[in-house]
Amino acid sequence: QVQLVESGGGLVQAGGSLRVSCAASGSIFSINAVGWYRQAPGNQRELVAAITRAGSTMYGDFVKGRFTISRDNAKKMVYLQMNSLKPEDTAVYYCNAGSRLGVPGNSWGQGTQVTVSS
Repeated sequence: QVQLVESGGGLVQAGGSLRVSCAASGSIFSINAVGWYRQAPGNQRELVAAITRAGSTMYGDFVKGRFTISRDNAKKMVYLQMNSLKPEDTAVYYCNAGSRLGVPGNSWGQGTQVTVSS
């Protein structure tokens, strides 16, 4: 079992930046890919970015170079740096751990709220 804890969400103005973090613990040997997903009210949960243990990455089409995912395997941390934020980026951001890039696994964090004001 893997436990994931997100942090770093908050309120930011449009055009601003925010970094959210995901701390992993538990059976981390089973984690190959970690992804950030987001869900806004009334919308389905969607992939924002994902990264494998080796560093391969995948991004949602809407990211368009604004976000960067990274991981520190030694610290068991995954980060999502978000720049040029837009009001439509407002959502709860969730961390997910699985075995395949871009395919959500069964382990989810509790989520962290990101709100972008116009």
